[in-house]
Amino acid sequence: MGNGRWDAGTWASYASSNVSGKSKTQIFTSRSMDEKYDPAKIELRESRDSADNPMSTPIILASDVTGSMGMIAEKIMRDGLNTLATEIYDRKPVTDPHIMIMGVGDAEYDRAPLQVTQFEADIRVAEQARELWLEGGGGGNGGESYMAAHLFAATKTSCDAMEKRGRKGFLFTIGDEPVLDGMRKEQIQNFIGIPAERDLSASEILAMAERNWEVFHIVLSKEGYASYRLDEVLASWKPLLPERTILLEDVDALAETVVSLIQVTEGARATDVASSWSGSTAVAVANALKGVPGRVGQAGGLVRLG
Repeated sequence: MGNGRWDAGTWASYASSNVSGKSKTQIFTSRSMDEKYDPAKIELRESRDSADNPMSTPIILASDVTGSMGMIAEKIMRDGLNTLATEIYDRKPVTDPHIMIMGVGDAEYDRAPLQVTQFEADIRVAEQARELWLEGGGGGNGGESYMAAHLFAATKTSCDAMEKRGRKGFLFTIGDEPVLDGMRKEQIQNFIGIPAERDLSASEILAMAERNWEVFHIVLSKEGYASYRLDEVLASWKPLLPERTILLEDVDALAETVVSLIQVTEGARATDVASSWSGSTAVAVANALKGVPGRVGQAGGLVRLG
């Protein structure tokens, strides 16, 4: 999938009819998971080169949709998708973005702990994202199943970027809670739809995903669980992604932070990237980029930051 191109004018028209002036429940009208987004029933999600996108780059935004975290999906829908796509086109850190949206929940408690759209390059990204179910569940188990997103990406995606060009895609999980330590084999079979001989730990799943994906987790440090138990959240994530656990203080700067992380990973200087934004966004991005390493160059040296 991934034909077409994102167009700001098409987005403006779509947003005027489907997003602007509407509440979250009016934007996201699903009250159960649509079968076409059920990972257990999906054989494969593909990101393929096309005449419109000859050098496709797959990008996954996996948003926590438990409890109050439906606000992330709402933020992505109100202005995040347009900012993400148009800024990638303008800044060109990567070519021809193909965007997938995931909804992440809790495999211990939720009916839909993972939902997965297609990879799309045009307004179909928004159309499919609006069809996701903001279940709003979760439980009192001190974490969410963010690793379900990593496992799906590792086992049920096929992308020309990796297979033709040896280029990794980008996978961002976003939320406020610790990560549950992997998935039980029953959960893998029931929710991802692949046979599993044993449980998989978070570190095992992450290692699988990192073969083909640049993986980041964005902690919304001023929201929800993280706003009062940030140390606990970081104690969960930092051992897994020590340099790619990103603290974001302002959810309004989410899309800009994602674009900036792609830029830095592709070799831009963090200080230059942060200063390219304005006002409070520049401050939020600068803080989020602290300590993020650039891509290892062909000669083996890290790109110097700041």
